[in-house]
Amino acid sequence: MNNLVDRYGRVGVAALTSLIWALPMAAWAGSADLSPIDKTAYPWIAFSIGIVMLAVWLFLLTRIARIPVTRRPRRFDLSQMSRSEKRWTLAAFAFACGAIAWLNAAATVDWSPLMQAVAAGKTGPTLLATGLAVFLLVMLGGATLSWRNATRAYRARVVTSVN
Repeated sequence: MNNLVDRYGRVGVAALTSLIWALPMAAWAGSADLSPIDKTAYPWIAFSIGIVMLAVWLFLLTRIARIPVTRRPRRFDLSQMSRSEKRWTLAAFAFACGAIAWLNAAATVDWSPLMQAVAAGKTGPTLLATGLAVFLLVMLGGATLSWRNATRAYRARVVTSVN
């Protein structure tokens, strides 16, 4: 943990470790939507895991706050980030959230009616399926492009801080 904090800073490690409770809570939200309909999803299991992992995450945050950090440029230190770097990182985060939302929605939906309608050649469902595919591609492409630009801005910041 000390090496992670020293490399990425407290904010970066806190954000990374937040996934341990965010992912179970996303699963809970998806299964809560399905449970009343088909009685196959068990939302309280995912919710319980998410709550336990939230407690674990809060425990980790108290430990992370006590780890000494050497002063140097870090990727996710908001006080050190340039305006361009903040903007591109926020864009990458937004596009990644869009892709995750699409995947979460895709995991909780029965695709068979849409696929049957597309196979039957119906225009509306075909346009919907095409729009969904385009949305996912735009989210993935936007996340990739934004991340590359954020990395470029970070490297420029590091070069100027060294000189």
